[in-house]
Amino acid sequence: MATNTRDLACTTEDVFRVLGNGWLYPAWVVGASRMRDVDADWPAVGAQLHHSFGVWPALLDDTTEVLAWDPPRRVVLRARGWPMGEAEVTLRARTIPSGCQVRIDEEPVKGPAVLIPRLLTTPMLRWRNAETLHRLAYLAEGQAS
Repeated sequence: MATNTRDLACTTEDVFRVLGNGWLYPAWVVGASRMRDVDADWPAVGAQLHHSFGVWPALLDDTTEVLAWDPPRRVVLRARGWPMGEAEVTLRARTIPSGCQVRIDEEPVKGPAVLIPRLLTTPMLRWRNAETLHRLAYLAEGQAS
């Protein structure tokens, strides 16, 4: 499992305001290119984001589903990115003296990506998710001001 942590100068509520707006997904998730639709009940458990990933003209359409939603502490997502597969992504936020700390855990759970040794996937996921948290910080801290 790949784990990243980042301290943000905002509240956990600010972070979950960003996470609760499905249309912002490609603004903070590295690899997501555009939104096609957001289920009306997002971010309820079972709701889906309909997004594309990749770069034009090689865009692939897929979905991300909410498995657990416990604001302002935790969200668990099932991110689909076929043909690579699916990953379970957990974001946790906790209050710290300077604002909040966000942790992201990502684990491939289905498809060809589960066959790749963790020795190879973990560094790549950590690199990508460091930028994901960097983007999430811009959005959450911007909403806080």
